[in-house]
Amino acid sequence: MNRLWLRLALAFGLVTLVAVMAAALLANYQVSTDFRRYVFHNQMMQSTLPATLADYYAGAGSWAGVESVLDNVRGQGMGMGRGMGQGNGRGMGGPGFALADAGGRIVYTATGERVGSYFDEQELASAVPISLRGQTVGYLAASAPGNQFGLTAEAEAFLSQINRSLVQAGLIAGLLGVLLGAVIARGLSAPLGRLAAAARRIARGELSQRVPVQGATEVADLASAFNEMAAHLEQAEQLRRNLVADIAHELRTPLSVVQGNLRAILDDVYPLDKEEIASIYDETLVLNRLISDLRELAQAEAGQLSLNLSPTDLPPLINGMVDRFRELARQKQIELNTTLPAQLPPVSADTDRLQQVLHNFLSNALRHTPAGGRIDITTDALPAAVRVSVQDSGSGIAPADLPHVFDRFYRADKARSREQGGSGLGLAIARQIIAAHGGQVGADSEVGRGSRFWFTLPLK
Repeated sequence: MNRLWLRLALAFGLVTLVAVMAAALLANYQVSTDFRRYVFHNQMMQSTLPATLADYYAGAGSWAGVESVLDNVRGQGMGMGRGMGQGNGRGMGGPGFALADAGGRIVYTATGERVGSYFDEQELASAVPISLRGQTVGYLAASAPGNQFGLTAEAEAFLSQINRSLVQAGLIAGLLGVLLGAVIARGLSAPLGRLAAAARRIARGELSQRVPVQGATEVADLASAFNEMAAHLEQAEQLRRNLVADIAHELRTPLSVVQGNLRAILDDVYPLDKEEIASIYDETLVLNRLISDLRELAQAEAGQLSLNLSPTDLPPLINGMVDRFRELARQKQIELNTTLPAQLPPVSADTDRLQQVLHNFLSNALRHTPAGGRIDITTDALPAAVRVSVQDSGSGIAPADLPHVFDRFYRADKARSREQGGSGLGLAIARQIIAAHGGQVGADSEVGRGSRFWFTLPLK
């Protein structure tokens, strides 16, 4: 009973049954009323009462005193012609008809309640006209045709048959509603069942699960959102595995060197002197830098990177950082140029963190620019920010690698070692630092024409 499709099917059937039964009740009331009015009209046309009333009007010249005639008719309850006074033992002289003059104003009712009021359009349409010499002088109508008049056994049977037909139609419609509702409900609930099954499989670690996007718009949107979530989970799991593998790989190399050198010293392969100890110490520095980079990246991604923001003029900061690399650029025969506007608005930045980003961009540019190349550092004033760009003339980055250059441990050249290509964390850290400042980072590149790395900082 707790199944969604079963609930929906019962709801469809109940709504259909209620709607049909309500329509049947209204139809029964209207049919019964109209049928009794028809019977009354037919009986009046076959009776002598209209002629009697016409004779009375011809003699009196008005309807004044007509109560004596109608009361006498009510008292007799007969003489009304074929079909009158039959059914349930009640006569047509009972309290059930009203007389109105030619203008529709009621002059007589059995109870006297409506005398002086007027027939409505429906009552006039169903009333029996009383004519005298071709002119209508009054109307005789049922004052309360719903149940006031007796019907013949045949008429009662006819109404009963109509009522039974309406009830049967309601039951059939309700049954069809349940069946149709079950079909529709199954169609609606089936995608939800597939979603639940796929969610359970994902909970068991089967992240490749997807569901077909079909059905109603809302259900299709839900399936599409589920597939998107599953794809992100799968991607996150893959990134997690890659991160663990990359960290293990990055830690293994210096640890292997330290372990090998120590083993060699213990086995008297290497002498225990300061030179050998210095090489082991260098490897511990590599480990320390890697662990520091990982800690800093974790803090940045968790939003816990502390910033000491202050109004900062970029030209002096950029020139100071470029001066640190001039000697290295000269040794590698690389031209290092800066293009900085004289009037550049200050930005809100942490100078130490900003120097870290610039250091990473410039060291990467020098590493990938061949001898005889050039590196250009430029700044541009944007409407609400300042953009700093580092353009090199190196070999460029392949389009397949460009979207991943800011990912952790990513190297376009898989064969590049840590000593040759860094830890693979510098650009990831730079992206988090700039994001903490409220800016953006990006990279543009074309194979054979160099690369441009840039970041933006909001104005003070």
